[in-house]
Amino acid sequence: MNKKRQVKGRSRFYLTRAVPALALTLLIGLGVLALLVWASKETDEASHERQARLVRLVISQLQSELAHHQESATVWDDAVIEVRAGNFTWIDENLGTWMHDYFGFDGVYILDPSDRALYAFTDGAMASQYAYDAIQSEIAPLAEELRAKLIAGDDSQINEQVLTSGVSDLAVIREHPAVVSIKPIVPHSEFVQQEPGQEYLHVAIRFLDGSLIEELQNDYMFEALHFSWTPDGSNQPLTTSEGRTIGYFVWQPYRPGSAVMGSVIPVLIVVIVLALAAIALFLVLHDKRSKKLEESEDRIRYLALHDPLTDLPNRMFFNENVDQRLAERPTGPLGLLYLDLDRFKQVNDTLGHPAGDALIREFAQRLTKIVRSDDFVARIGGDEFTVMLNGRGGEKEIDALCRRMVEAAGEPFQIEGNTIFVGVSIGAALYPQDGIDRINLLRKADVALYYSKAAGRGRYSFFSDSMDETLGLRRKTEMDLRTALLGQNQLSVYYQPVQSARTRQIVGCEALLRWHHPESGWISPELFIPIAEEAGLIEDLGQFALRKACAAAAKWPGLSIAVNVSGVELSNPAYAAKVGQVLLSSGLAPSRLELEITESAAADESGVVAENLRALRERGVRIAIDDFGTGFSSLGRLKSLNVDRIKIDRCFVDGLKDGSKVTGRADDEAIIRAIIDLAHARHLETTAEGVETPAQDEALISMGCDDLQGFLYARPMPLKDIDMLLGIQRDATVRGALSEDERGTGTQA
Repeated sequence: MNKKRQVKGRSRFYLTRAVPALALTLLIGLGVLALLVWASKETDEASHERQARLVRLVISQLQSELAHHQESATVWDDAVIEVRAGNFTWIDENLGTWMHDYFGFDGVYILDPSDRALYAFTDGAMASQYAYDAIQSEIAPLAEELRAKLIAGDDSQINEQVLTSGVSDLAVIREHPAVVSIKPIVPHSEFVQQEPGQEYLHVAIRFLDGSLIEELQNDYMFEALHFSWTPDGSNQPLTTSEGRTIGYFVWQPYRPGSAVMGSVIPVLIVVIVLALAAIALFLVLHDKRSKKLEESEDRIRYLALHDPLTDLPNRMFFNENVDQRLAERPTGPLGLLYLDLDRFKQVNDTLGHPAGDALIREFAQRLTKIVRSDDFVARIGGDEFTVMLNGRGGEKEIDALCRRMVEAAGEPFQIEGNTIFVGVSIGAALYPQDGIDRINLLRKADVALYYSKAAGRGRYSFFSDSMDETLGLRRKTEMDLRTALLGQNQLSVYYQPVQSARTRQIVGCEALLRWHHPESGWISPELFIPIAEEAGLIEDLGQFALRKACAAAAKWPGLSIAVNVSGVELSNPAYAAKVGQVLLSSGLAPSRLELEITESAAADESGVVAENLRALRERGVRIAIDDFGTGFSSLGRLKSLNVDRIKIDRCFVDGLKDGSKVTGRADDEAIIRAIIDLAHARHLETTAEGVETPAQDEALISMGCDDLQGFLYARPMPLKDIDMLLGIQRDATVRGALSEDERGTGTQA
């Protein structure tokens, strides 16, 4: 009976305790296991989706960056001109090789208005244009789409960041998956005309199975990432705009859920009672993994809003921050600043882009040390920066901060063992007096920046209404100068005689360009020459003056003619040949032409300038340094300058004592004497400019100066007056030719 009771009790235990307990434990275990499996699957799927979304984001950003990088060279007057001219050396350097080296383009093609290949760059070097035939089937539909947009005048894509219409898509290029972007080559100003639909097209290609895979693996922690033509495991299809899949990015998926399950299930099997603890542990680990993924997304957003070189906010982040700050309607003033480094291009050209990048980083560090914690500094591209200053101390505080920025940029930079001197120009606009919205304030800051650069660089300027007027006046002057060059009988050349200090006879003349505006009258060369250099008109002005001067001097009895030459003209490889053509057409002997150049041009011992000077001297043309002593050369530099004459600047001549023996500076007299003695020791001739008094004349003769020029002897005069002075009679044919040249016939702006 006891046995029956024991059996019954055991049966009851099994039925009422053990079985329910086992069943409950099993149920809990299965529930926990099911929960783990479900959570693991969800986590793995979420992780996979985040990685897939990241791949799509990176490819989308690559398409935008590719088009943006193209516009750094395709929206450019020079690009339109050089492509039309078929200057393959220029095209390769600026639109092919440079974009490959700096932006990592794997292929570049230039298509003419008929969509035929003009230029091809592939495999790291310029190739035959026939290389385009292998990819034409992929590129032609995109080119036709863009051409239709251009003809229709579709500007729906254009905004503050996108300057021109374009098309971009994925394609298979030479058995590689690639991003293809096509942009038109168009002028950035109204001075170069472009007919819609007749643009040259710039095709840029970036392979997706090259360096991009390494960037994704290193920057975003993709494991075993590779490209495949077929789907395999975790993958993201690469789909064209037409929905055609051209391949897949395949990677070893990151499975945080599965990793956790591998550590939890053994514990669950061994000790079922620890299931709840295991679940808690899983939730903790799951939370950590989620946080890690969130941190990765935050990093992506950070990279999208910051400049990778300086780690400063970029243009987008700056604009968002300024808009937010202005929306708060601050009670105190705000300053929006545009900053642009001076002479930065020279650093890139002479020391290379790595040195330029190092200079940008160091300047950014100096800038951030100057501003306060609630100010905002951003790099918007190249050597350009923007700053938002909170004027807690009023406008005086903003003024002081601008001054400190200019001073900081003026301190020398030590870059790769080189001491570099640059500077910064700043334009500032103030809220609320200059505007209450970002776009208006930044426009006015940009106007102020232009004013700072025009005023000599290395300074800061606050916007004023007069700046808008000044800018408008400069633009009007530029347009009027272009009109004058087209032949409006406004430009002329005056001639100032130069006499020998020994014989007192006229030995030559200096040609001086003059502009008589039909409305404004005589306009000073000090005003229109800098505008011409900035607008790209100085070469046309120089050719105009050179042709007239040589034609006039050809009739003079053995006298020389001096013509000023700008550094821009000397930088043109064809300049020496142009001078030769002018001499040939005018009949003037090369030995009677003297070209006056700056000290900096004379000191350039290599490159295009030196080649031009060497060719001109071999032809027999004489070279003179104008305004000697005002540039960067020292007197000792005379030992190495390869020129024929030194022209002593009038600022030293002005310092010579006059008859009263009261005014004048002894140091100027010593400088002139040193220049003359050193010049004669180098067998160079000297000319003193700006002689206005008999005392100056007497002093210069006593010091041994060769030739003299100034108002004391004669003022600049038109051709008819200098001919009368020299006793020259010109026949009607010559006078007609000179009159036609006077009107600027054949000179194009």
